[in-house]
Amino acid sequence: MVHVLRQRSDVQIGALLTTINEPAQRVAMHAVRVELVQAQADALGLPLWMVPIPSPCPNEIYERAMAQAVRRAVAEGFTQIAFADLFLQDIRRYREERLTGTGLRPLFPLFQENDRGTPALAREMIAGGLGARITCIDPKQLDPCFAGREFDAALLDDLPACVDPCGERGEFHSFAYKGPMFSREIPIRTGVTVERDGFVFTDIELGT
Repeated sequence: MVHVLRQRSDVQIGALLTTINEPAQRVAMHAVRVELVQAQADALGLPLWMVPIPSPCPNEIYERAMAQAVRRAVAEGFTQIAFADLFLQDIRRYREERLTGTGLRPLFPLFQENDRGTPALAREMIAGGLGARITCIDPKQLDPCFAGREFDAALLDDLPACVDPCGERGEFHSFAYKGPMFSREIPIRTGVTVERDGFVFTDIELGT
């Protein structure tokens, strides 16, 4: 999404925003270590705003934390916030409703009306130099053997037809470590794979 936004003349990216599982010090759901997300921000040349949330996190606490981040953004002069949603209308509608009247306008630079464009999008990203590793699998939707694999053409060929190639329905999550949006590649190494809270996680560590 950053790469797409930076090609637009009407948008200037001022910061990155993510929620953090505070007890674990990892990105909520993706389970990516905080130091890896900071390395991404450094390679993008952007400040990182981390929104701490508990685990588990009731929805009202999540919304309270995000509302505070939105107020900070408005106070600092931000007028828009971009989301990488691809085609889920209910998620887009939720974001639009929560931002109504806040002073921030939501942007959806990758959004399509359906899922027919995601196979081409996935291969376009890979062809463009994206390097990413699978960090989280929902075993109810995808075989755990995909955990820790490289997000590449071979993986796309192996995915079942029922799985979105960009993981838009939560089938999997990934960590991007190289691509045209970064000033440098982020060194990583693959750690252990564990099952926790109904999901399968592969730990990605910062390399040297």
